[in-house]
Amino acid sequence: MLVMEFKAVLKEPQKLAINEAIRTARFVRNKVLRYWMDNRGIGKKELYRYNTQIRDEFAFVKDLNSHACQASVENVERAIKRFYNNCKKKLPGKKGYPRFKKHSRSVEYKESGWKLSPDKKSIKFTDKKGIGSLKLKGTWDLWRFDQKLIKRVRIVQRADGYYVQFCLKVDNSVPVRAAWPRALKLEATGFTVGLDVGLKEFYTDSDGYAEPNPRFYRKGEKRLKFYQRRVSRKKKGSANRKKAINRLGRTHLKISRQREEHAKRLARCVIRSNDLVAYEDLRVKNLVKNHCLAKSINDAGWYQFREWLEYFGKKFGRITVAVNPAYTSHNCSSCGEVVKKSLSTRTHVCQCGCQLDRDHNAAKNILTRALSTVGHTGTFINARGEDASTLLGSGLGEQVTSLNRESPAF
Repeated sequence: MLVMEFKAVLKEPQKLAINEAIRTARFVRNKVLRYWMDNRGIGKKELYRYNTQIRDEFAFVKDLNSHACQASVENVERAIKRFYNNCKKKLPGKKGYPRFKKHSRSVEYKESGWKLSPDKKSIKFTDKKGIGSLKLKGTWDLWRFDQKLIKRVRIVQRADGYYVQFCLKVDNSVPVRAAWPRALKLEATGFTVGLDVGLKEFYTDSDGYAEPNPRFYRKGEKRLKFYQRRVSRKKKGSANRKKAINRLGRTHLKISRQREEHAKRLARCVIRSNDLVAYEDLRVKNLVKNHCLAKSINDAGWYQFREWLEYFGKKFGRITVAVNPAYTSHNCSSCGEVVKKSLSTRTHVCQCGCQLDRDHNAAKNILTRALSTVGHTGTFINARGEDASTLLGSGLGEQVTSLNRESPAF
């Protein structure tokens, strides 16, 4: 799947219509979820039948496209399925019981309820919510794709405006248009690399190179505090408070975009430069439970970086391997001896004479583990470009894939 996003140019009445459509989709979702809670054990068919009843009962729901209402039911169905899967797997902690949505920022249409203009520079929503025609601003060349490939259209509200997303069913691992100047499959480089992410440096690779940590949130924290104080000083419910909240939201949005673009560019560079990339299979959700390091860990965006590594690995036919991080910092990369050290000890010194930076030593261990794993499973020969990443000790059937948005620039 490929997601293309465009900025929507609209008027004030259209904003109100989009907000009404978003509220209606949220209303359908919450009603269907309430129905499931009251009638535990019902299946997919019963949820869709109840959705039909809601459309007959409420006129404002019937104004929304029927497929958009079905998309809201699908969201409930996915949440229920995820909850039961987590229970079956006996995951520790909370299992993700489906909850009601108080705030939502998007409405999703399927293959009906909208119509693209012939030049594909504007889109018209044909349901009775009154959204009408929206002009699309962006650099994506949507006109090159057949409209039949578009399986979903979303309208997303953000602090800086409204966006329209197109979900296309295309294979990103092969060229999807003949006009691209070069194919996506890359020639073999003969290089492999192991990456150890950290807080001092964003990552240190097995060759000893350390990428600086940009710390976007830390740098923008002073500005965020300024706008947060402005929000606190405004009267609740006033127009000025809404403006202050929007300004604060746009500042947060800018920081999140900086972090995502940084992770994307680094991941692309690493994948294009190496045939195999090994990294730690970190559980960031558990790491942020440490309140002393939670802000810095979230600011680093390790999981975001991993997602882009897996995405570009699949796209360019490279191998990405997730390695168990246990003892990668303590084991000596030269002789394998265990050298215990605290977090404050930043240099690895072993009796064999090996003296390296702590993260450099860990990166070399990560690469060694990945190569041994790939050698046993045969992924180096057979899995090139077939899927996203290979977890240590898992087969090809357990590999991970994900859907991500990519900027149109090469």
